[in-house]
Amino acid sequence: MPHDQPASAPGPAPADASDHDPAEAPFLGLLATGAAAEEYERPVLRARAGGAAAARLAALERAKLLALRVRTELEDRRRREAELSALYATAHDLAGLRDLDAVLRAIVRRARSLLGTEVAYLTLNDPAAGDTYMRVTDGSVSARFQQLRLAMGEGLGGLVAQTARPYVTDSYFHDERFRHTRSIDSGVRDEGLVAILGVPLLLGSGVIGVLFAADRRERVFEPGQVALLAAHAAHAAVAIDTANLLAETRKTLTELEAANEIIRDRSSVIERASDVHDRLTELVLRGGGVQDVADAVAEVLDGDVEFTEPGRAPAAALDRSRADGHAVRDGADWVAAVRAGGEVLGALVLRGHPALDPVDQRTLERAAMVTSLLLLARRTAGEAEQRVRGELLDDLLDAAARDPRLLRERAARVGADLDAPHVVLAARMSGAPISDGDGPPRPDGTDRRRLWSAASHLAATRHGLAAVRDGGAVLLLPLEPDGDPAHTAREIAARLGTALHVPVTVGASAPVPAPAARPAAVADAYAEARRCREALCALGRAGQGAAAADFGFLGLLLADTRDVDGFVHRTLGAVADYDARRGTELLRTLGAYFACGMSPARTKDELHVHVNTVAQRLERVGRLLGPDWQTPARALEIQLALRLHQLSAAVTRETEE
Repeated sequence: MPHDQPASAPGPAPADASDHDPAEAPFLGLLATGAAAEEYERPVLRARAGGAAAARLAALERAKLLALRVRTELEDRRRREAELSALYATAHDLAGLRDLDAVLRAIVRRARSLLGTEVAYLTLNDPAAGDTYMRVTDGSVSARFQQLRLAMGEGLGGLVAQTARPYVTDSYFHDERFRHTRSIDSGVRDEGLVAILGVPLLLGSGVIGVLFAADRRERVFEPGQVALLAAHAAHAAVAIDTANLLAETRKTLTELEAANEIIRDRSSVIERASDVHDRLTELVLRGGGVQDVADAVAEVLDGDVEFTEPGRAPAAALDRSRADGHAVRDGADWVAAVRAGGEVLGALVLRGHPALDPVDQRTLERAAMVTSLLLLARRTAGEAEQRVRGELLDDLLDAAARDPRLLRERAARVGADLDAPHVVLAARMSGAPISDGDGPPRPDGTDRRRLWSAASHLAATRHGLAAVRDGGAVLLLPLEPDGDPAHTAREIAARLGTALHVPVTVGASAPVPAPAARPAAVADAYAEARRCREALCALGRAGQGAAAADFGFLGLLLADTRDVDGFVHRTLGAVADYDARRGTELLRTLGAYFACGMSPARTKDELHVHVNTVAQRLERVGRLLGPDWQTPARALEIQLALRLHQLSAAVTRETEE
């Protein structure tokens, strides 16, 4: 109590005065001046030293505690105000940035500054790979750490990216709340990080990345610091999205400007293309033909445009055009495939025009499309005629007793002459199944329909007939007086293979002199053609064409005519003719040579001549028959021809006697 203190005591007077003051008074001054926390002990100590009463001391203690609470609250408010100011400044700075890399670097630097950490870094999600990867670091020294990739749920960052929630660890390597992996732990260890705080970068309801602040020592991140970094991350996500949108907008604007420039530069070309379109449309409407289309395009493109059949177009260029659906350059020319589905009907070839504008290229492609439509229309109109041709050929094959006069009349309606020599060809696509039925192709027989269509087209252009039979196609084509069935078979195989883009095997018969006069000969010729076709497949020559004459002595088995004399002449004719002209004995020497096991020494004993004579004769035989005449296959044919020649000569002698 103040009245208990002596008046002369040097120290009590301030205590006496303060006893009458409110207990809070000394602390208000301290709060007003922003004194340090230890200064709040002094009023209590002075009162205790001055002998203040217990009640006074208790009141001072209560006032001190209250003042410290007020001081803490004021500091928190000042800190939050400073943080908010920093956030506003950050948002302002980020809003002024336009480049994504600059935005990301600014985000990471400001995060490190806000929390006062040694390191800050940012990862972004990779939707394609399904993980998150290190994008920007600040304060990092480890190359391995700067190249980390984290699967969703791996490490602290992977957990933040997966759960979209902040995570903080005071000691990374002792924290078992997240899944540790060797690669991530190695990177963190290289960087020396211990305490890590990660917050998600949220855009809408999705996570686009994670923002981190970390120290190389143990540290407790307060809830306020977690909230501060999360608020910074929210601003950062918006800034990243804005930068991305601006980048996309700039890219789009650049593309639009480029497109606009192209449009301005190409306006005349587009007008020309429009004119071509109108002209082609008019051609189609008035029933124009393929040549009309070629002429119209040639005029517009100022060049020479020609429609060519598949077999006459440049094969490599035609294949490339068919594959990618565009006109392709072939030297100084351009080739545009005329196709319908998988079938190539021909090509439009622009000659002598190596530099072609893209729009002009499209014009050529459009003309090829119009040409295919015209050809398909013409084909549709001709399908009835093709079926008539097929039915006529079916009757020739199946009804040998048909009236020749009626056959000739039906053939004349489709432009065929059945009194001229013909050849029968049996064709089949390699790998095509053999059907057990005849007649037109079934709707589901796509391959057979394509083969029938191509064969019918060939038959119509050559004034012949075509039909579907035995899983393939059969053609009856006119044969020139000096025509070769084998050559025709190879040509048809190549033409059909080019048109269908699959190997087509073709067998040919011997010539049929007049199909109308002897319809039965057509069926026999078809059987021979089929045997040749199957022989090609059995010999591994699928996709080729051949007649019986191409198989050497096997042709005697395949052909119906059994042309022994023809086989002998093809095999030994050169030697026999030489003997006849020169009076030599090459055939006799050849027979003795094979009879003696191809031994010149035994042959000279058999012929009673010198061994050099045998060698000279055999050398002459080699020049006449070719260098491979002693190979096993040729030797077999030659020996068989020699035997047949000897038998034929013996029969001739007996007949004369």
